[in-house]
Amino acid sequence: MLHFLAFSASLALLLLSARLLVGAAERIGLALGLSSFMVGVIVVGVGTSLPELVTGLFSVSRGVSQILSGNVLGANVSNLLLVLGVSAVFSTVRPVYLGKAYIAIDLHFLVGSAFALGVVMFDGVVGRVEGLFLLAVYGVYVVYFLREGSREDGEPRSRLVPRDLLMVGLGAVGLHFGAEWTVGSVQALAAAMGVPLAIVAVTILALGTTLPELVVSFMVARQGKSSLAVGNILGSCVFNALVVVGAGAVYGTVKAPPELAGFALPFFVGSSLLFYLLVQDRRISSWEGMLFLLMYGLFVLKLSGLA
Repeated sequence: MLHFLAFSASLALLLLSARLLVGAAERIGLALGLSSFMVGVIVVGVGTSLPELVTGLFSVSRGVSQILSGNVLGANVSNLLLVLGVSAVFSTVRPVYLGKAYIAIDLHFLVGSAFALGVVMFDGVVGRVEGLFLLAVYGVYVVYFLREGSREDGEPRSRLVPRDLLMVGLGAVGLHFGAEWTVGSVQALAAAMGVPLAIVAVTILALGTTLPELVVSFMVARQGKSSLAVGNILGSCVFNALVVVGAGAVYGTVKAPPELAGFALPFFVGSSLLFYLLVQDRRISSWEGMLFLLMYGLFVLKLSGLA
């Protein structure tokens, strides 16, 4: 119980710091002239994935990189099945309609990043060259959205406030200590429970670090802004697969033990492909959302050894 309380406290600091940083970064992005769509996909998507990135780098530095791989796979499955399922089921606009941008570009980047991750992680190890490859793919993704975002005009700019810069700094400090303590508490929790680190990372830690995406997507879905909800999910998944794993592999070797490479990895790739196929009609029904939630429940039960 003490280990779980320590984990909860460190995770809370991590998530609150990320929320503080994301809010300030979003306002700074709008002040610099970025479109609201690009802020949603790039800034918010990246910002809500900062917990995965920072904890992943700390885990690599401590020689327990299976925390990174487990967290990325678990968080992406949670994004696609849990977060997207909740967004579709509780959206005030049913079914959730998607624009052409998602069909033409975003879905392809999602599936492409999933298959790229599957290829480099299939043998259980992601090396530096493979990490650079993943980062290069994400660079293409960012350049595309920078070009597309610059074409959207007519949106009023807000004023750049120095307080937002201070909030970014404070959020970064909180992320540092929150991530360091979270990694330590995950190691202690896994030892106390007598289960592999990777299993704790792909279930408990991944669910915890996905909370920002879940909250943001639920709120905008209830407001009828389904495109922003889906954009947040897609941006986070692409960032996790390409940048979190890529940066970790460049910083140090990322390992995926058999319990991840043998089940969680193909499950994530399959979930990405299923999502791609189901939204070819440019909509997500509440029934499809329920299917996603049931699949996520099966994923957790299987990893927990209860199914």
